Amino acid sequence: MITTTSRAGLAKTIGLALVALTGALSAFRALKPSWEVPLPTEANLPEERMQDFRDALYFPIREFLGGGNPYDPAVMFEHWPVRQNFNLYQPYHLVLHLPFALPEYRVGAVAFALACLVLLVGLAVMAAGRAKLPVVAGTIVISTLLVTSQVGKAQMYVGQVNPLIAVGAAGALLLRTKSPAWASVALALAWLKPQFGLPLALLLFVRGDRKVALLGTAIAAAASLPVAALLVIRGGGIGEFLDVISRNLEWAGSTGYGAVDSMTAQRVDLPAVFFRTTGWLPPAAELLALCGVLAVTALLARRLDRTANGSEAADLLTCLGIVVALVHQPGDVLIAVPAMTALAVVCWRRRKDSHWRWAGVATLLLVVPFAHLYFVDTAIKSVLGARAAVTLDGVAVVAAWLVLTVFATRHVRRAA
Repeated sequence: MITTTSRAGLAKTIGLALVALTGALSAFRALKPSWEVPLPTEANLPEERMQDFRDALYFPIREFLGGGNPYDPAVMFEHWPVRQNFNLYQPYHLVLHLPFALPEYRVGAVAFALACLVLLVGLAVMAAGRAKLPVVAGTIVISTLLVTSQVGKAQMYVGQVNPLIAVGAAGALLLRTKSPAWASVALALAWLKPQFGLPLALLLFVRGDRKVALLGTAIAAAASLPVAALLVIRGGGIGEFLDVISRNLEWAGSTGYGAVDSMTAQRVDLPAVFFRTTGWLPPAAELLALCGVLAVTALLARRLDRTANGSEAADLLTCLGIVVALVHQPGDVLIAVPAMTALAVVCWRRRKDSHWRWAGVATLLLVVPFAHLYFVDTAIKSVLGARAAVTLDGVAVVAAWLVLTVFATRHVRRAA
């Protein structure tokens, strides 16, 4: 005879199997662009499939192997069929991802997309562990949600390095007290993009993890130094190399997708969102946002660490502060997945306490970029227009940071 308990167990197993099947189908769909993408030519520069793999990994590394400097926009546009300049990734990126640029383009694209998928699953494992969920079931559910969401699919569709950075950032936050040495290595991975590594290192330092912040930054610098030295020697000296960096920054700040005062950019940081919603940009807005957001985030996160059940909120506040303070795209909220999951579980367990509803609202707002699928974007454009569609994610992320700062302020006072 089948008991009620065994029936419940069977139902859970079947449900989990269905979720896993959904995740497998979503992963297959997310991987398809990597083997369907056409070989890059000047004629198909607008091709979005694997465009970041093309512009920020494959051809920059090819340029580096050929003896050139991929940080120089003019060189990249002259030598390769790229649409975007190679941003200021850490120089060690050119060696770390070398295996993906050695084979034929599609082979490298498929291998890189598969690596992204593995990293997303790894991020789901970290999220399940951080939230104290059953590891297998939690990983399956979170992985499925990730590869089905817009943020997760975008990583493999355009070939972004964000999954590696997200694993690094999450690892630094998870291991900062248990294993400072490994947390430092994880922080060095987050330094792959300085707009992640710099604010994360500063916030960890203020929160009391000075060894992790300093050692992780030193590891990233040591890994990048040989590559940077080679580029300096090739380019004729430090002065010419700094000129290249200056031209790179100037180009990045003038593009329609990267400029802070662009109405078509999808940036989710505070100054860019403020401009797209008001049409006005205060003087020195980016510097003010950087200093102000990081100062508020650091102060509240440090105080949250000293309260009961405050570490989950502190970690999510840290992730949101990183994204809101500096230039970031919607997909960059991937770094918040473990902290977001952990805080959501805490809020659910304390759902009868109205105080924790503020934190719950912040996690719900952060769901917006993940739920911004193609059909959702189409509906928003048809009703509110293209400007609203590219601004929605940023408004949600900034609002999530603001709501969480309100919660953090109240929680700290309540604990006191």
